[in-house]
Amino acid sequence: MSKIIWSKIDEAPALATYSLLPIVNAFTKAAGIDVVTSDISLAARVISKFPERLTDAQRIDDNLAELGNVVQREDGNIIKLPNISASIPQLMECITELQGQGFDIPNFPEDPQTEEEKALSALFATCLGSAVNPVLREGNSDRRAAAAVKKFAQNNPHKLRPFSENSKAYVASMSGHDFYENEDSIIVDGEQNITIELNGKVLRNVDAKDKEILDGTYMSVKALRSFLKESIIEAKERGVLWSLHLKATMMKVSDPIMFGHAVEIFFEEVFTKYADEFAKLGVNANLGLGDLEKKLENSDKKEEILAALKAVINDGDLNIAMVDSDNGITNLHASNDIIIDASLPVVIRDGGKMWNKDGKTEECVAIIPDRCYANFYRSMMEDCVKNGQFDVATMGSVANVGLMAQKAEEYGSHPTTIEVPEDGVMEVKDANGTVLMSHNVEKGDIYRLSRAKDIPIKDWVRLAVERASIEKVPTIFWLDENRAHDANMIKKVNEYLKEHNTEGLDIRIMEVEEATKFSNARVREGKNTIAVTGNVLRDYLTDMYPILELGTSAKMLSIVPLLAGGGLYETGAGGSAPKHVDQFLKEGHLRWDSLGEFLALAESLRFLAKKNNSDELATLTAALDQANDRYLGENKSPSRKVGEPDNKASHFYVAQFWAKALAESDNATLSAKFAPVAEELIKNEATIISELLSVEGKAQDIGGYYNPDEAKAEAAMRPSATLNAIIDAI
Repeated sequence: MSKIIWSKIDEAPALATYSLLPIVNAFTKAAGIDVVTSDISLAARVISKFPERLTDAQRIDDNLAELGNVVQREDGNIIKLPNISASIPQLMECITELQGQGFDIPNFPEDPQTEEEKALSALFATCLGSAVNPVLREGNSDRRAAAAVKKFAQNNPHKLRPFSENSKAYVASMSGHDFYENEDSIIVDGEQNITIELNGKVLRNVDAKDKEILDGTYMSVKALRSFLKESIIEAKERGVLWSLHLKATMMKVSDPIMFGHAVEIFFEEVFTKYADEFAKLGVNANLGLGDLEKKLENSDKKEEILAALKAVINDGDLNIAMVDSDNGITNLHASNDIIIDASLPVVIRDGGKMWNKDGKTEECVAIIPDRCYANFYRSMMEDCVKNGQFDVATMGSVANVGLMAQKAEEYGSHPTTIEVPEDGVMEVKDANGTVLMSHNVEKGDIYRLSRAKDIPIKDWVRLAVERASIEKVPTIFWLDENRAHDANMIKKVNEYLKEHNTEGLDIRIMEVEEATKFSNARVREGKNTIAVTGNVLRDYLTDMYPILELGTSAKMLSIVPLLAGGGLYETGAGGSAPKHVDQFLKEGHLRWDSLGEFLALAESLRFLAKKNNSDELATLTAALDQANDRYLGENKSPSRKVGEPDNKASHFYVAQFWAKALAESDNATLSAKFAPVAEELIKNEATIISELLSVEGKAQDIGGYYNPDEAKAEAAMRPSATLNAIIDAI
């Protein structure tokens, strides 16, 4: 029996799995496919690190490591749902919950001093940030909107708010001394050990591969702090909301540091006045105001300091963007509250505005310190300020071929990202001690070494040509010859394009600003384009354009053809998942849309049908395609409102449509098996929907946020006895 591995993860998509997976298993087993789960949730990742402290019943294998082996196999087939990219506050919340459930997990050492604490901190660090993606993404990314999804969006356009005629919204970034300006890049000659040294002391060792690209760069913290101060002054002068946009989940070393400097600069008077008190409390600005407020519980100056912070927030001359206006949660509450690839598309969608402290939208300046990717967002903002909002009903699509295999570029750089401990010279040396790159740095600067291996780059070019051949639209490599890394990448792209037949294809190389303008002009004309980008731009573009085109990036096809021959099928963004869980716990209503899971399952089955040359699997896949089309056509997506059909009901409708399509198929075996199932699901629709709605408006107890109780969560997500009986009998 062929196998699909379905990742068990966190929050809303994890809750949805309790309802959806029994349906999936019932249908796929009929065609000889076994769908099994692998728990790679944040809680499971934490638990797996401490087997020696737990009972036999509590222990969990390191499933993430095992999946890292699966993606190296030719038969690897994984459906990967969005997981928490944990910040330190989230990790600490998870640990506290697990401890309350009886797990002997040690506390996270916020300020490790002893060797034991440092070792423990390093162990916990493997659970922080995007711990999952670099392990599983052993292939490059093919992200695009399915035709049915795009058609539905155009026929049912969501609302994009217009930009005002004289919009003041803009993007601000550093003009120098950032990662972009300081970057050096080399192409490695032969496999060898590379060292990163500060003043002759080895800080890191890198086993470099032949022909891979290595980039060394740093950001001056003095320049960063100066820029942040200037941006605040400018925001006051221009009368716009000040908002910070970073990626502290994926860039889990560098971006929390930048976030911390922003916290200190914005609240500079408070941090200066109470420096001694903050030192005594162990305040770490990198963890944001939320953590500061928790630590103030141990201070006799709590009310005085809270009042000082509130005075800055309520300063009439400067407004800061809010995450939750009702509860006074600012843009600087926690580093993972504002994630740039999710937050900036919403700014564009809302006409260059964010929420202010009064609960109203206001034009903003988006602070993106480093220019490596700020230019994309600046170009998007300027395009909309100049040309107005996009038209969802007519706009074209921007698909993406992304270089992400084997921890490509900055997203794999956290092991080689360093907060510089002293002034001096940072050098990258080859195995012979020859200096390959050198930077004069100061204490506190942020240094990083990034990598892009040759085999993934070659495969990236191959995939770009393949998609260009299929789609027959302009295919643009977004590469900037003035950036050191991109200059080396351009050399490789030009070299590897020669290995493919590109006759008749429109394949070009453009720098980021030019590529954005070109793509947007085509979008406004209703034309499609393929963007071929590095790993970070892949992340940013595949949220920006889908959120504008479709309303969410969760509805995108996200296919990762693995280098070893298997497939990884990702299901879309989980940025709004926490709010969905909050609503579910309060009201029993889960508004998470599982369309991403439906689409990923179809692609996973399609892969197996082709690989096994199976007519039965092909029929199962075609029937799911029909079910997905009908799901969209009849608009069975979950409602946002309590009392109306939610995620559970959407699963019922897909099951009904899938069974009906199988019943009407040419495959006699599947038709005979699913005809009575379809009949029962259709006949009992009113009863099933009534049973599903019976829990609406009622608080739900699932036994834990990060580590829910299996029985409680399943009961909460499968409240229809009628539906359960039909599915379980298949």
